[in-house]
Amino acid sequence: MPQIATFAAGCFWGVEELFRVQKGVINTEVGYMGGHTDNPTYEDVCGNRTGHAEAVQVTYDPSQVSYEKLLKIFWENHDPTTSNRQGPDIGSQYRSVIFFHTSEQENSARKAKEGLQQSPRYADKNIVTEIISAGKFWRAEEYHQQYFLKNGGGTCHI
Repeated sequence: MPQIATFAAGCFWGVEELFRVQKGVINTEVGYMGGHTDNPTYEDVCGNRTGHAEAVQVTYDPSQVSYEKLLKIFWENHDPTTSNRQGPDIGSQYRSVIFFHTSEQENSARKAKEGLQQSPRYADKNIVTEIISAGKFWRAEEYHQQYFLKNGGGTCHI
């Protein structure tokens, strides 16, 4: 049975592409999660008026790809030590967040974060990634969906 995982790791275009091409991923959608307003638009989110993060919702087949593998992709493809920033992209919409859908996902995410924090790679930096319960996922405008696939790449800084 398919499961859902949701991650925020900066500009959602590049993050979506990382997950979209992974074996066992059935579908990806970009959108907004973790904010305080209903039906946010891209302009609202980028204007720092809603509290949402740019997020990628991943539907996957756990018999083909584990949640732990998805976590590994998440951790390895952004800087989890920068608050509200990825590269030159600055703002709370670019923060690092794992939105968990089950207690198993929460436990796996916390264990992975703790393990990374204790690793030599992050000995002198604090991992600021939030691990919070998934709320309502607001699907982004159509032109954002599978942006790299439709446009042959772009300017994301992941």
